[in-house]
Amino acid sequence: MTGAGAGSWADRAGAAEHAVTGRSLRRLLAAPATVLGVNGWPSTMSHRLFLTWNYWWQAHLLDCLVDAEIRDPRAARRRRIAALARSIRIRNVGSWINRYYDDMAWLALSLQRCDEHLGTDHGAAVSRLTTEVDTAWSDAEGGGIPWRRGDEFKNTPANGPAAILLARTGHLDRAVATVDWIDLRLRDPDTRLIWDGLRPGQIEKVVYSYCQGVVLGAELEVTSRTGRPRDRIHRLVAAVEQHLSAGSGVLAGHAGGDSGLFTGILARYLALVAIDLPGSEPADEATRALARRLTLKSASAAWSNAAFVDGAPLFGADWSKPARPPSDSPGAQLPERDLSVQLSGWMLMEAAHAVGE
Repeated sequence: MTGAGAGSWADRAGAAEHAVTGRSLRRLLAAPATVLGVNGWPSTMSHRLFLTWNYWWQAHLLDCLVDAEIRDPRAARRRRIAALARSIRIRNVGSWINRYYDDMAWLALSLQRCDEHLGTDHGAAVSRLTTEVDTAWSDAEGGGIPWRRGDEFKNTPANGPAAILLARTGHLDRAVATVDWIDLRLRDPDTRLIWDGLRPGQIEKVVYSYCQGVVLGAELEVTSRTGRPRDRIHRLVAAVEQHLSAGSGVLAGHAGGDSGLFTGILARYLALVAIDLPGSEPADEATRALARRLTLKSASAAWSNAAFVDGAPLFGADWSKPARPPSDSPGAQLPERDLSVQLSGWMLMEAAHAVGE
């Protein structure tokens, strides 16, 4: 079902999937059994030829397709998922590996979810990517991994998904060490939010929704496996509501480019907190309820503010404001053009469906 009248969250997630796959998926150099997401819509020749692409956006496209397959299993989608995973490796010059540890963690997480939920076999790729991430740890600055090879910058966007991956693949000690390092070095003691990262002698005290999401995901994986106290999760969800929802319960957005994915990632892990946070104490129940409310309020706003082009939704980078179709501003670099922004909206609709109608 498409159009502004799509009713249930399953319908809306399906409409978001239809929009992204219809507008943005193309074969890689017209080769059969391949598919990648183009960077922008309407697309440029550079986009259509995949001269310009983003490895980690493709990982999140794969994750969204896995979400959709869990919601509504389809043989055609399974073939598309297999083609996408294959095409990422082909476009990456025959390798799963690149320079960026956050990119590799995201792809490993999406491939691991494929194996877990769809019964595929990407075990060798997941193992290789996990080893890359695990062995990047160093004691400089007290621990953690760098953003990319050869860099001194150690940031939450790399360490957060790395910790999620390490916990899910049995490297629990390193996952615990990573979340403890983030909490010690990158938590703002005043707002309780997580800063971007640090380099020798300098902390980058920028706050992104992305950082809150990956730390929630990492803390949830560690807590679920160790039985550790859940107070960090309680504290961070409350801080997100206080500082990143403008008092309305709608999560604050960023812009286009890479930042277009940031708040969708936060919504994904808020939804997992709402569903999977262990414990029966009042604080646990309150945190699950708050995480669910933030997810659903954001999804309602994003859907209400979406533009509908040919009956399919086009989401904005800021879910609290009306989306602007690129056709309304020809030539303008609107964030709505970016695949990252549309994946974020789709991710949010899948999260809303996951936490319940």
